[in-house]
Amino acid sequence: MKLLKLYLIILLAIFFSTNLIYSQTKTTDKGTFNEKKNEFYSKILKGIKDFENKTSHKKKSFTMDFSKYKLPKSVEEFTAFWYNEPISQGNTGTCWSFSTTSYFESEIYRLTKKKVKLSEIYTAYWEYVEKTKYFVETRGKSLFAEGSEANAVTRIWKEYGVISEADFTGMKEGQVYHNHATMFNEMSKYLKSVKTENNWNKQTVIETIKSIMNYYVGTPPTQVTVNGKVFTPQEYLKNYLGLKLDDYVDVVSYMQKPYYQKVEYEVPDNWWHNSDYYNIPLENFMSVIKKAIRNGYTIDLGGDVSEPGKSAELDVYMIPDFDIPSEYIDENARQFRFSNKTTTDDHGIHLVGYLENPNQNWYLIKDSGSGSRNGNNKGFYFFTEDYIKLKMMDILIHKDAFNDEMKKFKKN
Repeated sequence: MKLLKLYLIILLAIFFSTNLIYSQTKTTDKGTFNEKKNEFYSKILKGIKDFENKTSHKKKSFTMDFSKYKLPKSVEEFTAFWYNEPISQGNTGTCWSFSTTSYFESEIYRLTKKKVKLSEIYTAYWEYVEKTKYFVETRGKSLFAEGSEANAVTRIWKEYGVISEADFTGMKEGQVYHNHATMFNEMSKYLKSVKTENNWNKQTVIETIKSIMNYYVGTPPTQVTVNGKVFTPQEYLKNYLGLKLDDYVDVVSYMQKPYYQKVEYEVPDNWWHNSDYYNIPLENFMSVIKKAIRNGYTIDLGGDVSEPGKSAELDVYMIPDFDIPSEYIDENARQFRFSNKTTTDDHGIHLVGYLENPNQNWYLIKDSGSGSRNGNNKGFYFFTEDYIKLKMMDILIHKDAFNDEMKKFKKN
């Protein structure tokens, strides 16, 4: 009997204590955000990276030894004419738009004293549209690439006008550098599918390409406002900037075409096969450049920038003697390199100043490429006259700086 009473007391104690616990206010679980960590896996990755860095061999490039030369050190040493401060083209292949836009900004100031910053990506946007049209028209036989030529800018502006950079930056909020890699790959992949599937509806293809660009760089505006006045891009070019694009000429110097004739510049980036280039002898080509910059005309240049005489750290480009001595640089040496493709049209730049030197003259180059930001003069290079003579293949220049040569074309 005593054991039964003890058992009942224990049961009652358990019952009341359980009810007491569950009678209290019940709490609910909550979630939170914490940084995901896997410290050991991070340790693994670091160990792999450290090991690979120790065992890998960094690639070295063969370059010129500059130690015996007295080189320009600063932009301030040069006589220069007005230009906007250099900006980076980021991870894009649109140097042609950046250099030529920079050139026209300087021209606008030279002619009107207006300081403007124009949109490079607006021009690139419509150039991609034009490339798409031609791609469809040729059933995929034309080149669809990031590169183009200086006179693509004049062609696009005549058709679509131009706007300020503030109206169309081509970048999203918070983006620091241009990046067209993913956009271009997506456009290229789409056009390959068009060709494979034989879907040549021009309007559909163009609208699809535009929709890809609209996502990555934005939709270009159809009007801009300046000082309270509304302009279309065409009106902004003509009525505000006052540029007469027909006053600009493209000039080349190569032996594979007759001199003093207008010829096609036979390079891949001249994808629409423009044949309005004035071809002149090399000595005359150099004379035009030298006279123009000394008379206040800046110049848009295109040519080759991958040489052993380049130093991004020292901001210089030279032609070393082991390549070719200065006295042997002539039209034959120039043509030889162009014909065997050791000279290409791989970059567009803007010549904005000069430095007289008893040994060899130097030229101040404004550049949007990443290499120009590794030295002390961010966004600039110093080119020797020899480098331009051997490796720069074409120029865009105002016709007033080309008058003497133009007369020879008229006679011819």
